[in-house]
Amino acid sequence: MSSHKEDKITEQDTKNDSGKSDSTTAEGSSNDIEKQLADETAKAEKYLRNWQRSEADFANYKKRNDQERGELRRMGNAGLIINLLPVIDDLERALANLDRHLSGLTWVDGLRLIQRKVELVLEGVGVSPIKAVGEEFDPRFHEAIQYGEGEEGRVVAEVQRGYMLHDRVLRPSTVVVGQTKSAKDPNGSDSEKDAGEDPLQDTQQDG
Repeated sequence: MSSHKEDKITEQDTKNDSGKSDSTTAEGSSNDIEKQLADETAKAEKYLRNWQRSEADFANYKKRNDQERGELRRMGNAGLIINLLPVIDDLERALANLDRHLSGLTWVDGLRLIQRKVELVLEGVGVSPIKAVGEEFDPRFHEAIQYGEGEEGRVVAEVQRGYMLHDRVLRPSTVVVGQTKSAKDPNGSDSEKDAGEDPLQDTQQDG
């Protein structure tokens, strides 16, 4: 009888130990699953960040590429236009120096029409003349070749017209810059005075 009871106790202990073992195994499996899930979540977040970064880099590259292509299109005609500017200058000078008695002749009107068409073509590709006379001298747009009487620091005459292509200078305007008499080179008055004196007369007086 005692032996039978001991067998039952042993069997019960074995069942209890087995239950604990199963519980521990299940808990361990659950922890492993949670760890794997956390690892996979971290990987997914990393992949997402990398993808977002790559997408942003590609968007920036595409934007820069589009800007460069647009700039090339805008400036592609610069060389041709620069070579045409002397021809445009000659046409303007020819029309400006025509005798007023020729005004109204058919061929003169034809030249003026050609000039206007050329101006419209230039405007169409983004070319515009640089403002000069009356403007404050700006070395970014104006190239001074001499001084003349006028308001200090302002352009008083334009020798050669300058042009812009969009926001870039194709050719600066060649200009005369105003300067008051008092601000002129102090050596100028002395040299003029010296030029007016007769050196022979000074020699005779010394003799």
